[in-house]
Amino acid sequence: MQLQRLSAAVAMLAALISNSNAFAAMTPEDALGCDEAVMQALYAPELPDLATLQTHDAAPAPAEAPVTRNPRQVLADFALKLRDIRYRRGGRVPSTGFDCSGFVHYVFAHALGIDLPDDSVSQYQVGMKVARDEMRTGDLVFFHIHGKRISHVGIYLGDGLFIHSPATGERVRVSHLDEQYWARRFAGAKRPQNLSS
Repeated sequence: MQLQRLSAAVAMLAALISNSNAFAAMTPEDALGCDEAVMQALYAPELPDLATLQTHDAAPAPAEAPVTRNPRQVLADFALKLRDIRYRRGGRVPSTGFDCSGFVHYVFAHALGIDLPDDSVSQYQVGMKVARDEMRTGDLVFFHIHGKRISHVGIYLGDGLFIHSPATGERVRVSHLDEQYWARRFAGAKRPQNLSS
């Protein structure tokens, strides 16, 4: 019995030294009745809180990947912000107004950093031809307003809609390709090389 008490006393002292928190609530009488498993637990160092382990030892959560916006949608969203700016022949900036090719040039330059030619005929020449049923947002739509030459351009928005700066006395607006006026004058669609994908 004395050997048991001596063992208990040694266990209490060891527990106090190695793990005072786990032993704090224990009385000497409790220690006398400890079995071997409890004694081993007393000798074990105090385990850190699980939440602490997860917050300090866990690998940091991966940073959220930056959201990459579709360039075609960026283009369309930017163009739509310019609605209601007045038409001005030769106009290239919002403060004075746009003509059709000036509007297209400005949108591509400021939305995507793409430098298109300044006039509708040149814009038509640099693009890749696109069938009407394969047009996508951001493609350019061209029209014959005066005779058979290309004389008007807009930016296709999808669902048959395009945005453009139409004519003197009007403002940048969205029109439908199926409107009789535009349907009769439609010359085709082109895709700028930078939007080939």
